[in-house]
Amino acid sequence: MNATPNSGEGINAPPPHEAYANAPNLRREMHRVLALGAERDGREARPVTGPPVDATAAERAWRLRRAVLMDRMALDNPGPGPVAAAAETAEQLLLHDRRHPNLVAGPLHPDAITLAPSRRLYVRQEYAAWTAAGRPAT
Repeated sequence: MNATPNSGEGINAPPPHEAYANAPNLRREMHRVLALGAERDGREARPVTGPPVDATAAERAWRLRRAVLMDRMALDNPGPGPVAAAAETAEQLLLHDRRHPNLVAGPLHPDAITLAPSRRLYVRQEYAAWTAAGRPAT
């Protein structure tokens, strides 16, 4: 049987409980995603301590964490609103990764995904690979 990424089969994404096992609790992550968004939009100054930030990588981290947050919220409350928000943020991450393939962390490239059912699986794949590579989940 040929598994296709469009069906969700063949995507090396761990189940949510594994992908998000070490993720901060939802409330903490929501605050962090909002803070990252404020830094991104210039509404809040980034702390000057630490090395300079690569803007594209920072944008990608914000998009990934936002997509993960929405996915987790949709898993907790699978109503139409949360599911639509998870699908939309997954799509935004996918489009970003297509423009910046060097930032993709997981084994399945975003060009392999064309239909919506596998986009949230892509988010899980990328978060699991991102955290496995030592990216902080703070």
